[in-house]
Amino acid sequence: MSESRTPLEKIMLVEDEEDIRAVAELALEAVGGFTLKACHSGANALENLDGFRPQLILLDVMMPTMDGPSTLRAIRENPKFAQTPAVFMTAKVQPDEVKGYLALGAVDVIPKPFDPMTLSDQIREIWEKLD
Repeated sequence: MSESRTPLEKIMLVEDEEDIRAVAELALEAVGGFTLKACHSGANALENLDGFRPQLILLDVMMPTMDGPSTLRAIRENPKFAQTPAVFMTAKVQPDEVKGYLALGAVDVIPKPFDPMTLSDQIREIWEKLD
């Protein structure tokens, strides 16, 4: 791990499924000790970006109205968040699908269903690989 990397504290989760959002909140806040802003839609995430200022954004791919890739494109249009690392969470993890998410600018992909007990460790590993 590089010494210059700031510890990860603030994560924005964008997930339309309430059950998954609840499990992820528990995994990241209670188990991981992160400060989390959970958003139920892409539009909700965009409304909360400036106020919350996440260091990392976890995005569900399949969401109604504004899906994960559309949400990420919209986030990237805000200069303050153009470089904020984004990780997609999805059950669609065929190699060509994963390549597509990375091509959209995601730094990694976490397969669903995720393990709530290891989710925060997975996210820390992703964070530590960034530079």
